[in-house]
This record gives sequence, C-alpha cells and structure tokens, in this order.
Amino acid sequence: MPPTLELPFIAAGVLVVLTLGYLLYGTFIARQYRLDDSRTTPAVLKNDGEDFIPTRPFYLLGQHFSAIAAAGPIAGPIFACMAFGWGPCLLWIVLGVILIGAVHDFSALIASVRHGAHSIAEIARETLGRRAWLALVCFIWLALLYVITAFTQITSSTFVGKAEELEGLSTTFNKGGAVAAASTLYLVLALLMGIVQRFLKPPMWLSTLIFVPATLGCIWLGTRIDDALVFGPKFWYAAILIYCLVASMLPMWLLQQPRGYLGGFVLYFAIAVGVMGVLFGGFEIRQPAWAVDADKLNPLAFLSPPAAPGEQAWPITNMLVPFLFVTIACGACSGFHGLICGGTTSKQIAKESHCKSIGFGAMLLEGFVAVIALATIMIVTPEQSRGAPPARIYGDGLALFLTKFLGPEAFLFCATFGAMAFSTFVFDTLDISTRLGRYLLQELFAAPGRIAGFLGAAATAGVPLLMLLFADPNAYRAFWTLFGTSNQLLAALTLLSITLWLKRSGRRYWYTLAPTVFVGSITVWALVIQCFMGARDVAAGAWRTGAGNLNATIPNGAVALALLGLAAVFVVEAVRAVRRAPA
Repeated sequence: MPPTLELPFIAAGVLVVLTLGYLLYGTFIARQYRLDDSRTTPAVLKNDGEDFIPTRPFYLLGQHFSAIAAAGPIAGPIFACMAFGWGPCLLWIVLGVILIGAVHDFSALIASVRHGAHSIAEIARETLGRRAWLALVCFIWLALLYVITAFTQITSSTFVGKAEELEGLSTTFNKGGAVAAASTLYLVLALLMGIVQRFLKPPMWLSTLIFVPATLGCIWLGTRIDDALVFGPKFWYAAILIYCLVASMLPMWLLQQPRGYLGGFVLYFAIAVGVMGVLFGGFEIRQPAWAVDADKLNPLAFLSPPAAPGEQAWPITNMLVPFLFVTIACGACSGFHGLICGGTTSKQIAKESHCKSIGFGAMLLEGFVAVIALATIMIVTPEQSRGAPPARIYGDGLALFLTKFLGPEAFLFCATFGAMAFSTFVFDTLDISTRLGRYLLQELFAAPGRIAGFLGAAATAGVPLLMLLFADPNAYRAFWTLFGTSNQLLAALTLLSITLWLKRSGRRYWYTLAPTVFVGSITVWALVIQCFMGARDVAAGAWRTGAGNLNATIPNGAVALALLGLAAVFVVEAVRAVRRAPA
C-alpha cells in the first residue's frame, strides 16, 4: 500500500468499526434498557420552557456533543502517542469508546431520565444514602478542579507564542497573539449574540447567517492584530480563570448558550477539516506505531529512582499500564460526560428512544474526534512533536489539512483557526466546570444565594489558579495525568451506581459491571502510583523543581490520596446498600 493511503485506510476502517459498534452493540445495550416511548420523560412532564424542554433529537445531539467534546479527546491521544506510538492509542480509543465510553454515557443518560432527570450524585443519595452522596460530591468537586487546572494550562499554551517567520511568507507573525485576539473577539461576539437574541428576538436562522460568518471574521481579524495581546503564561492563567469566575455567574442566555451555539459550528467545521485532511490530504504516517520497550511494560517501573529531585516524567508518562488508558482519557471514556447527561441533557429528552443516538452516538463521534487528533500527530515526526504542547500540535495539524484545500496563501488564517478551534472547545468545558463546582459547593453547604454562589465559584476557580501560578510551567503533563485518572474513576463510580440500580431492578448488568471493574482497577492503580510518587518526593524534601517552582507531584499525590479515600467510602456504602436490599 502506498504510504499516502495508509492514513485514509485507517480512518475509513475506524469509521466502519464505529458505525458497526453503534448499529450492533448500541442496539444491544438499548434493548437491555427496554426503551419505551410510552413513558413520559421529565422534559415532557416538567416542561417549564427553561430547564425542562423537550427538544428534537437532531438539535439535542448537537448541543450535547458540543458540551462533551472538549480538550480531552484531543490532548489525550496526542500525549499518549508521544509515549507509546499510535498503535495502542488507536486500539484503546476504538475498543474503549464502544465497549465502555458509549455504554457509560448511554447508561448515565437513561438512568437520569428514569430518575426524574436527577444527577448521578442525587441518584446515589436516593439509592445509597447520604454518606455515599457526600463522598461522591467531594470527589466530583476535586475532579472538576483538575479539569479546570489541566484545561487552563493547555489552553494558555495556544495564547503564548513567539513571533516567528512562517515558511514561505515574508511577514513576521505571532500565532499565539493572533489566537488570543481571535478568542477574545469570539467571546465578545457571543455576548453580543446573547443580548441580541434576548432583547431583539430575531429568528435563529437570521442570527446564524450573521454571527457564524462573523466568527470566521474574528479569526481573520485576529491575524491582523496578532501583536495586541502578547503576554506570558501566568497572565493567561489568571485571565482565563477570571473569565471562568465571571462566566459561571452570568445568566446562561448571556454567554454560555450563544457561545455554545457558535462553538458548535467551529467544532463541526474542525471535524470536517479533519476528515477531509485525513482522507484526501495525501499525508504520510511519520510516527511509530509501537514505541513501547521493556521498561514501559514493567508495572513496577515507578519504583525506579528519579533522575533528579522532583522529576516524575518517566513513570507518569511512559508506563503503558495504567497510564495509556488514563492519558487518553475522554477519547475513550469520561466521567465528566455523566455530569452533562444528568445535568442538562436528560432534561431535554423528549422520548426514551432518543437516548441511543444522543448518549451512545455522541460518544462514538467523540471517539472519532480523538482519532482525528491522533492523526494530527501521526503526520509529523517524533522530533517535530517532542516537547510541543498538544494544542499546538493539533492546531498545526488542522492548519496543514486546511491549507491543502485553501492554498498556502491562507496559512495565517488556517494556523489561527486550528489553534482557536482547540481553545473554543475548551472554553465551554471551563465555565461549565466552574458553574458545576459552584453548584456542588452550594448544595454541599446548603447555601443558596448569589453571595454563596460567588464564593463557590471563586473557590472552584481560585484553587486551580494557585496551583498554576506556583507550579512549574511544564507541569501540564502531571496535571493532565491526575485529571485523566480522576475523570475515569468518576466514570467507574457512575457505572457502579448504574450496576446497582440494574441489579435492584432485576435486569442483566454484566455490560456495566465489566467496565466498572476494568476502569476502576486501572484508575485505582494509577492513583496508587501517584500517591507513591508524591510521598517519595516529600520524603526526599523535593518540594520544588530545579527551576524553583512547586513540585506538582506532591499536591497531586495528596489529591490522589483524597480521591482514593472518597472512592473507598463510596464503594463501602454501595456494598452496604446491596446487603440492606431485600433478596
């Protein structure tokens, strides 16, 4: 097979497998839940025109997909490919997303619909008791802190760039500054759209015709003012998290809804560019399929001493098991999706039969997004990708794909679009995570009101800001690892709750129990390793890295220990609930 046909062949094969997974395994899972359109869903029963709104499945699929598709399925596969090669990454994405990730999302969605559109934490309180609910709420809040920390650090890397001479062009261009300017203009545009929709109430088709092209105009204008917002990473940490704080307190109609709507078009355009580039771009695969040696296969490799105090890159990034799985994170399975399913999507399901396409189908689409992200690193050499942030690799990859069709004279626009597409995906997750963190703290302390809400949002955004300001700028890999681990352990706890619900209902439950055991085992092992590494550095007095910054391994180890404890409490309460249940 010619080298230029290998990538299209792989992509086409993945599309076929994912389609078969939806038609065969997705249908099987749907039968297990006995979807029944004669049941009245919460969206219909509680229709209030605000939170509970029966929505057509096509539009709800787009909204749900935009909410779940963020940096996870992009950065994770790129990180993992650097360490292990593209072969094991591709295998885990495809198998994981069909057998685990899509089952998790579908199950979380139908469980929420059957429980009055309650969240997984509320379902746990109803079925397992207050202590299980308390442990799960604390676990989710800690996990959200690492979602915000990891995504903020990676997003800031798209805004920080050196002025560079682009190949074949005579102009000096700061891509980071262009992305920062375009992203800022995009947020202002979303605010303007929210105000227009709220007070002028034009038809949606008219707003779409105006504001979607204006979004592309923001990208073009960003390339013309690329030197207007040139700052260091710590400035962007603060700016992004202040944005999260403010956005989480604003009415959803003002920013979140219009930004999500416009961001959906950017997302679909990026996917279309990725598909066209992979299938018809004529790119060769330049990364190794297998980059795993004997050391990476050693399950006790983390016991080897670090090269220097505070070093932790070897055991965290390079052990195939368990870190391949938790590094790819949302590309195969994501507990965060369960929060979206129970938080907003279940309140808009008009019929139970829609759960299959929205829950199972959207996760398979996210798996394909992960494959596109993997392709953006497969087309560059290991030397070109070594040390580069995933956001830069993904953005440059999309730029290469798009330039193939628009021509080299459009490279400035293409490069800015590629990087802004990444940051656009993340903005939605960042302020939703901050908003969810605010809700959790207010619920935990029974403190309604705007002042309590502001304090909750400030705590949820402030803790990540402190970690980022004092940690090493290159600690994003360590933060990402704990984010991926906590995210997938949350998925295991969600699946455990659903398994107990199915068991109590007298239904078969092996299809949720098996993923629970597998994902739970992998993530617990990953947390144990991170606890060990943190304890090792504490014992060695390695509180700071060689550059004098906070050694991220130590706070990560402490949080990993807390997550293990909270998960243990939840599992113990689940076992007690099973024993209390009548035979």
